[in-house]
Amino acid sequence: MSAALEPTVEGDCTFGTDEPFRLNSGAELQSGTLRYALYGELNETRDNALLVCHALSGSARVADWWPQLVGPGQPFDTNRYCVIGVNTIGSCYGSTGPLSENPQKPHEPYGSNFPLITINDIVRTQALLLDHLGIERLKAVIGGSIGGMQTLSWAVDFPERVERCIAIGAAPLSAMGLALNHLQRQAIRNDPNWREGHYPHDRQPVAGLALARAIALCTYKSSELFTERFARRPDRSGEDPNNSFAERYDIAGYLDYHGALFTKRFDANSYVLLSKAMDTFELGRGYGSENAALRRISAHLLLVGISSDWLFPASDVRGLAERALAAGVSAGYAELTSTHGHDGFLADADQLAPIVRTLLEEKEYPAFAQAGRG
Repeated sequence: MSAALEPTVEGDCTFGTDEPFRLNSGAELQSGTLRYALYGELNETRDNALLVCHALSGSARVADWWPQLVGPGQPFDTNRYCVIGVNTIGSCYGSTGPLSENPQKPHEPYGSNFPLITINDIVRTQALLLDHLGIERLKAVIGGSIGGMQTLSWAVDFPERVERCIAIGAAPLSAMGLALNHLQRQAIRNDPNWREGHYPHDRQPVAGLALARAIALCTYKSSELFTERFARRPDRSGEDPNNSFAERYDIAGYLDYHGALFTKRFDANSYVLLSKAMDTFELGRGYGSENAALRRISAHLLLVGISSDWLFPASDVRGLAERALAAGVSAGYAELTSTHGHDGFLADADQLAPIVRTLLEEKEYPAFAQAGRG
């Protein structure tokens, strides 16, 4: 694997691949790219890098979706650290994914022919990028949701390369989470414009993708938040739900609006692919058991639960932290109190900031781990 562009300054960069990359499924990507962003500068010894992993529909531009954490004086202090964001393979923001040209069918996108990927595949491509940048060891790797899954995979798959690991709102999905992801993919597949994933870029299955996003928004928020914001009020446009089937309550208008907005910025095949990668995330895969995988971790590990999260319940996240501690990991648990549900790691990033800062700066980490057990 070699690079098409040598990054030397802050901003968006592209890492080009010209060698096959074998995926866990056994399929190969014959060529491809990773789109990434840099904030701050690598020091001479290249040991001040923070890798920040994005959520399902996020991008490499960490400062766009975590502005409370990135910048001088912030937890990801760009005067001290080089912050790296990488768009995952399979996404639609510059890295190789379903919208990319299929080498086996020139001038045609992969579409649904893009092979199945796993969280481990995503992490291994990131490791190749770090090799290119000359980064042998990360000061920390941080992420929420599917980004938190990547963070955990980094700690297990590359223990020698990670000093500290912060995974927020992340654990293997429960049966409920699997069910909801399945329904989102079915919403997309049942759209007549799906065409088995081979739709023209300008005619993607917008109705199905919008419905999938609306279902996802329900999983990302909390009942408390919806009640506070919307209650049983009619849609703010003046609709009266008592008049007809079509007229909506305010919550319905909110879901419809954000579902339609999402279709303008994201690709249906990428949504299907990445939600499936979330489903198949299991720490023990390839290591015999979860316990065996956890015993590989040498990083200081912090798992952060979100009090109102029902997609990744705080109890599931705490349970994983306890199992890691029992496996001998220097592990801790912290809980973000938020009414925003799973989205709390974005919506209440100002409350998350001191938790992140503490782990990055705490020198007596075992004491921090003990506090997390309380």
